[in-house]
Amino acid sequence: MPPVRPFLHPDKNAPLSCGDVSLDSLAKKSETPLYVYSADHLLYRLRLFTEAFSKLPHLVCYAVKANPALAILKLLDQHGAGFDIVSGGELERILVVNKAAAARVVFSGVGKTAGEIDLALRSGILLFNVESEGELDLLAERAAKLRKPARIALRVNPEVFAETHPYISTGLREHKFGIDIRRARAVYRNAAGYKWIEPAGVSVHIGSQIRSAEPFGAAADRLAGLVSQLRKDCLGIRFLDAGGGLGIEYHAAQPFNPEEKVLQYAAALTTALGKLDDITLLLEPGRFLIAQAGALITRVLYVKKNGKKTFIIADAGMNDLIRPALYQAHHEIVPVARPKGARKITVDIVGPVCETGDFFARDRELPPVRPGDLLAILDAGAYGQALASNYNSRSRPAEVLVQGKRARLIRRRETTADMLAVENF
Repeated sequence: MPPVRPFLHPDKNAPLSCGDVSLDSLAKKSETPLYVYSADHLLYRLRLFTEAFSKLPHLVCYAVKANPALAILKLLDQHGAGFDIVSGGELERILVVNKAAAARVVFSGVGKTAGEIDLALRSGILLFNVESEGELDLLAERAAKLRKPARIALRVNPEVFAETHPYISTGLREHKFGIDIRRARAVYRNAAGYKWIEPAGVSVHIGSQIRSAEPFGAAADRLAGLVSQLRKDCLGIRFLDAGGGLGIEYHAAQPFNPEEKVLQYAAALTTALGKLDDITLLLEPGRFLIAQAGALITRVLYVKKNGKKTFIIADAGMNDLIRPALYQAHHEIVPVARPKGARKITVDIVGPVCETGDFFARDRELPPVRPGDLLAILDAGAYGQALASNYNSRSRPAEVLVQGKRARLIRRRETTADMLAVENF
């Protein structure tokens, strides 16, 4: 089994590498802050899903919101993945990579606009995950106007609780997502009355960063029951979208076996589907595929003492990686250079942004570092660059994709001219 993360020291004296490529060499060439991703690790995680579900008709639809880099989308498309999107802009990215890939796109999201719906209809996407009756009415109107059929699944709330951060829990009635499962059958009957609407699936997504397979099985079990009811209503339901949300372990000290997790997940879903036949399972992993394939590389600017506190001030900030500030999320942070056995010290690792919330770690033990040293913030491949901003008029980082011994720049660093180009005065 490959290591949980692709960032390793190739020998006892070598700096941290991504696969066969030194992070130190990448930082010298592309400067910092810098996102680095392993294509090999991403494809390994994709294979875990395709192999675990090989006995079921299925399609792995990568959640584009996790990391929408065109090079990553192209790589996944070349290996047969589908895509889960939540905006017209994400669909535009898929179309740039490969127009034919639209046939493997599932469109989720609570606030689809008429323009986004029209683009998806014209592009011939696989499925709309409808999240409200108002959206269904608008979709029916646009489909009739364009004379384009729309395959739909209702995203239902199965009332399954999953232990995760409250900001990323989505499967209960009090959340903005989906339709109450008790109301779903009636909404499907209404949908069947529209000429250009084809009820073809059912959908669920109960949240993100869920590390137990049990809630997924419980949700799928309720969906399987709904499918049986809908088929009794003479609806040709042939897709079951189990959503995404399978979590990773951000803490290095806690054991994590990705292959075992995917097998547990597959077993839970397969058991829940039972004897349900003629169904294609749609899966929407994002974080699980890309998070641990990526790291944010940052350079130490200053080491500062304030009383008993020691601050490591880095050139990356919360605008580059907001997860610690937004979710109090934990990321492992390691020096790129091999530590020389020095005793660890307790530090806060912070950025240059003018906010007290601009931190990556507080009271973290770290080997002593000096200005100019490089740090790698691990597990940053998901919701890192995707959530990056220009706050404090800071440029967003460059991105590099490593495959084998080859490293290529897939996004150049923004310039001030790039930021100012869209403004008038």
